[in-house]
Amino acid sequence: MVRHLSAERVAAMARSGQALIIDVRESSEYASGHIPRAKHISLSQLTHRLKEVPKDKTVVVVCRSGSRSQRAAELLLEAGFRNVYNMSGGMQRWSGPTVTH
Repeated sequence: MVRHLSAERVAAMARSGQALIIDVRESSEYASGHIPRAKHISLSQLTHRLKEVPKDKTVVVVCRSGSRSQRAAELLLEAGFRNVYNMSGGMQRWSGPTVTH
């Protein structure tokens, strides 16, 4: 079962470096604004790039609204990751700083 965190809690974790944030949106969405230091792995690439995700770190997945990140969190759990969270409401709920590129 996927656990969820609020955008506010994820913002605190991002500031303190407590978690790896993975943005599973498409490249154009990520480029238009993402959480600073978030790793970009689109949902369609996730199963092929699992080796890039450390199993010993807390992982928070994020997308636009929370649906794709829910599926990404399920995939990570199925692959043996344990400290996985979905950011509730996705970037639509994010009020922290963003980076564009």
